[in-house]
Amino acid sequence: MAKEKLKIGEVSKPRFEFRTFGREFDEAAFLMSRLSVPVPRKVWERHSNEIYIVSKTNDVNNTKIRDGKMDIKTFVQEVDGLEQWNPLMKGEFPMKAEVLKNEVFPAFKVEMPELDKDEYTLEEFLDIVKAHPDLQAVDVEKERFGYMVNDTICEYANVWINGAMVVTVNSESTEIEDIKKTIKDIELEGVENINYLQAIKRVIGMIDKKLAN
Repeated sequence: MAKEKLKIGEVSKPRFEFRTFGREFDEAAFLMSRLSVPVPRKVWERHSNEIYIVSKTNDVNNTKIRDGKMDIKTFVQEVDGLEQWNPLMKGEFPMKAEVLKNEVFPAFKVEMPELDKDEYTLEEFLDIVKAHPDLQAVDVEKERFGYMVNDTICEYANVWINGAMVVTVNSESTEIEDIKKTIKDIELEGVENINYLQAIKRVIGMIDKKLAN
C-alpha cells in the first residue's frame, strides 16, 4: 500500500509523533532547516497564545484553548517510542454546561465541580479550573518554525510556559520509519520523547522531572 503524502496544515489520518523539550536544540534546528524541502510560506513562522488545562490525575488527554476554542486530544498508543494521539472533542466558548459535564471534565479525570448555570464563558470556566484542587490553567505562547524532512512534518519552536522559555523540536507522520530516519538525520537519537502535557507539568512542578536538556 502506498504511503500517504503529508501536507503541512492539512488533515491526514492519525499521525505518530516524536517531540522533545529542553533548553536548546540549535544543532537539530540547523539540520532540520538544511534538510527541509520548501514548505508553504504560511508555516515559515507562526505565533499563537494558548491556554492548556493540566490535571494532576490525567496524562492521556491533552486540552488546550486558543481563540476561544477548546481542543482535546487523547493518547491512543505508543509504537517504538513514538506517540499517536487522536481528536477527542472540539468545542467553543461560551460552552454548554452539558458539554462540560459529559465531555470536558471527564477528560480531566477529576471530581466533577458543581455547575449551576446552563452555559459558561471562557472566563467563568477558567474560574472553575482555578478553584479546583487538581486542575491548573497554564498560559503557553508559541513561536513556531515549520519544515518538512523525509516526508515528515517538522517544527522548531520557542515556547513560553507561564513565561518560562523552553525549546521544542518535533517530527510527525503517518509513517513510523520516516520519523525514525528524521530523528537520526537531525541527530536526536536517544533523546526522550516529551509531549506538551508532560513538558508543561515538568515546568510548573506538577511532575518532579527535568526536560531533555
